[in-house]
Amino acid sequence: MKTFVNFLSIFRIATAFAIIPTMMFNWYLVTFILFALGSASDWFDGFLARKYNCCSKLGGVLDHIGDKLLVCNALILLPFIPVDITFISTFYTPIMNKLWFFVIPVILMIDRELYISGLREFLGTQKIEMPVPKARFSMGKIKTTVQMIAIAIILLAVSVHKIPGNKTLLYILSSLPEIGIAGLWMALVCSLWSATQYTFTFAEKLKKIK
Repeated sequence: MKTFVNFLSIFRIATAFAIIPTMMFNWYLVTFILFALGSASDWFDGFLARKYNCCSKLGGVLDHIGDKLLVCNALILLPFIPVDITFISTFYTPIMNKLWFFVIPVILMIDRELYISGLREFLGTQKIEMPVPKARFSMGKIKTTVQMIAIAIILLAVSVHKIPGNKTLLYILSSLPEIGIAGLWMALVCSLWSATQYTFTFAEKLKKIK
């Protein structure tokens, strides 16, 4: 079971790179499916690892890398999605058609990941660990979950837009862009909150350095 759990993390890493060419060629439905499968694997490997008590240091590292790669790659690619997807929305506002509405949360969330990695790297030079919180509903995990849901919703909205002659479905799902973009900003709030928690933890760890 431990091998299968690690395989799921490796699958997530592979998916993180697989969505790059699919986005470049505007295969948004394929991108959505790959991203959804990769995101689902994050839940399953954690569930199986806890249920069968097969957690390992390698598995933890692979899981962490898989999450970061999948989310960060998707975030970087989001601004390349045509911003006029909001035309399918019944709640269209000009502000939603601005590229920066994607770019601001994307940049800040990626900066957050680099910031936390920098804190860990520094503590690593001092042989001090700053592990990921193990609480099931830690802010870091909530942040990752909200990110994955928001990105998946945006990809789904674009995928539906690319399906020809599907006006009924377009109408039913017309609010998806707003939900997805709002989710990105919610994820940004969670990211900043989580970064604040890590900063306080880092400050406590610094006290151990002589």
